[in-house]
Amino acid sequence: MTDKQNRPRVAITIKPGAKLRLRDIDPRPQPALDKETAKQRTKANAVAIDELQDRLFAENKRVLLVVLQGTDTSGKDGTIRSVFNTAGPLGVHVTSFRVPSAEELAHDFLWRVHKAVPAKGLIGIFNRSHYEDVLVVKVKKLAPTELIEERYEQINQFEKHLHANGTSIVKFMLHISKEEQKKRLLERLANPKKQWKFNPADLEDRKLWDAYHAAYEIMLERCSTPWAPWHVIPADDNWLRNWAISEIVRDKLEEMNPQYPRLTGQAAQVKID
Repeated sequence: MTDKQNRPRVAITIKPGAKLRLRDIDPRPQPALDKETAKQRTKANAVAIDELQDRLFAENKRVLLVVLQGTDTSGKDGTIRSVFNTAGPLGVHVTSFRVPSAEELAHDFLWRVHKAVPAKGLIGIFNRSHYEDVLVVKVKKLAPTELIEERYEQINQFEKHLHANGTSIVKFMLHISKEEQKKRLLERLANPKKQWKFNPADLEDRKLWDAYHAAYEIMLERCSTPWAPWHVIPADDNWLRNWAISEIVRDKLEEMNPQYPRLTGQAAQVKID
């Protein structure tokens, strides 16, 4: 059983059409449980997710798609390691969306995304996603405004199509403060094992902090739907972020309730000498 009484205090599920201001959401709230307890529950949830994923894989009828969006250093990679590593590589498929290739740019913006939707029986994780096309593209003015405006409803219909064909979708916006991002960027520079993660372009994006937040607010308002809701996750504390996401993912899998197939007919009567 997941802790549904504590979870709503830190994870905010966006109602369809609801307006919000990210600056009004605390990226480091105080939950009703301590750090060590949260870490233990995250580990327990990871084990439960592994067991549920095994059933999902065996059933081979449905998909769980997890979308992770957030500014640089918000913890997308850390979330994947903490919540999904226990499930192992067999039934979990991770796709990281980077700058589109020439081939991808030659198609519509959802082409590369649809190709990456996992097969039945899998948990798919998008590290960044199709939402880059209403975030980065919008903030940096890489496409005409009227074209970007059309994409919100195109995304909603795309996700509705996936949902109608057996894909359950949960989406997480990792909400980090500007101060915490600065701290993490400095840590990357100071740690030789993390310097490879530092990209000078991150500093250019940091200058556009307010513009990105405005783009996220529009995205959350227009693209949180009954079939693919957005959850805003406070991400200044890694342990709190991981616990909140593990709770929601476990809840979704338990709601899906995948079942192991059972032998029927002659197969059920087979004898092995």
